[in-house]
Amino acid sequence: MEGLKFLRSTQIIILGVCFVIATIVSTMILSKGLLQIRKFSSEVVTVTGSAEKKIVSDHIVWSAKFTRQEKDLKVGYSKLQDDLKKVKEYLSSKGIKDDEITISSVDTSTLFKKNEKGNDTNEIEAYRLSQGIEVKSYDVKRVEDVSRQSTELIEQDIRLISNAPEYFYTKLAELKIEMLAMATEDAKKRASTMANSTGNRIGAIRSAKMGTFQITPVNSYDVSWYGNNDTSSYEKKVMAVVNASFAIE
Repeated sequence: MEGLKFLRSTQIIILGVCFVIATIVSTMILSKGLLQIRKFSSEVVTVTGSAEKKIVSDHIVWSAKFTRQEKDLKVGYSKLQDDLKKVKEYLSSKGIKDDEITISSVDTSTLFKKNEKGNDTNEIEAYRLSQGIEVKSYDVKRVEDVSRQSTELIEQDIRLISNAPEYFYTKLAELKIEMLAMATEDAKKRASTMANSTGNRIGAIRSAKMGTFQITPVNSYDVSWYGNNDTSSYEKKVMAVVNASFAIE
């Protein structure tokens, strides 16, 4: 009987020891797992990568307006139509195609005579009529030259007001994808340099956030938090920014 009790006591002690050992091992495994999770979530390097590229505009929009001021509305309208004919003939002679030209409707305003105090009276002094013309083309240089030479129309008694051309790049969507890849690669190189300086190396990318695109004249360094989209220059500079975080191994 005593031998049986001793055997049971020994078994209980052994089971207790096994339980303690199992608890210790489980705790160590769990602690190691938590440590790895903490390391995964906290040991990262965050950098900003950028990419820059020069582009040339492939589309141009140029607009101008011509006016007439006459006492008789019908006379003014007739003369304005003659001006339109001359403008279209001039553009055609410069190689501008009909399908590149958009003609706006005639805008008419009434001018009243002033009294001695400088206020308008009810007496009509004249009518001012104006009409706009817009040229959209992929032949950028040709239209640019025409916009500069258009003052030649003044010699034909046409009161022309020419606006500065606007320059666009039509393949911007494809360019953005290319620029983002370049900016991300730059971010990776920066992160690798920082990690190597401390004897570490970078792992997988944890997060990436695209910044704003800056499209500016070539020699401009202006930036804006909402991005720039310059239309005033033929040659442009595009800059993309990416904020990325990489794991440290």
